[in-house]
Amino acid sequence: MKRPDQSGNDMHLVLQLLQTLDIGLVMVDRDYRIQLWNSFMESHSGIHTGDAIGSDLFSLFPELPETRVKAKIDAAFSLRIRGYSVWQLQNRLFDFKSSRPLTGSSQMMYQNVSMIPITDVDRSVSRVALIVYDVTETATSKLALKDVNTSLQRLSRTDPMTRLFNRGYWEECLAMEFQRCRRGGTISSLLLLDIDHFKPINDSLGHQAGDDVIRAVARLLKQAGRNSDIAGRYGGEEFALILSDTNGQNAWTTAERLRNLIAAGPIPCGDETVTISASLGVCEFQSRFTDYREWVECADQALYCAKEAGRNRSCIAREDGSHDCLIA
Repeated sequence: MKRPDQSGNDMHLVLQLLQTLDIGLVMVDRDYRIQLWNSFMESHSGIHTGDAIGSDLFSLFPELPETRVKAKIDAAFSLRIRGYSVWQLQNRLFDFKSSRPLTGSSQMMYQNVSMIPITDVDRSVSRVALIVYDVTETATSKLALKDVNTSLQRLSRTDPMTRLFNRGYWEECLAMEFQRCRRGGTISSLLLLDIDHFKPINDSLGHQAGDDVIRAVARLLKQAGRNSDIAGRYGGEEFALILSDTNGQNAWTTAERLRNLIAAGPIPCGDETVTISASLGVCEFQSRFTDYREWVECADQALYCAKEAGRNRSCIAREDGSHDCLIA
């Protein structure tokens, strides 16, 4: 049999436990006035329990998304359902600083918050508890892992020397563009570029100079194109550019702009400078293509035509199989 003061002692132990929990605990009534405020909330907010009790939650924390939080609290009262706020959708509800700002990677606390209806003995809901979980370590670990995976994915797609897309990923992009053109009847063009007389640069000035030239051409390729164009290093001294929603004539104009930028040189190569030129082949998407590789082959034939005609030219493929070259 319990002693007369046992119930009061049990309540004291429960309240003491609630105060020492390493989670935030706030209880509000139907008017959103705070009825319970534990030491976690006091410590992280800097608001003493005596000042918090009886205060309006939203007046005390104006940064709270009032409409959304009230809707969840009201649903807990009327529908007896729990509400949640997770850090993946909103980093935090309460603007608390991280408990480990020096050793952690975040100055602010990431939070999960549960909103739980509390029933009285008559089963009516008279309070809603907001339980605030500090999930900073979990969140920052997951974000760091996501960043690593994003970096690895980017590296797997990128040519390390030029920072353009590598051939594998660029061809994936071309295959998708090919399907888009076939399905929607849209017009796009493909541009291939090859640096003229590149081997003598490597032979006379060394491979480092050759690498400098390749990087310089990559920069000019991005400069001549639009943000929407997809540039890649196709292999060695050969580059490729997908020009979405661009007809052959406009792609030819881009090719000439790029060719003139390259020819304007000179390009620094260590202590030396070199003047180079490039040959370019352009091919607009044609409905007769059954595979994106045929598109590449058509542009490559135009590039071969430019080289055969004397290099430092831009050549465009025509639907009848002929080629037109611009003479420098």
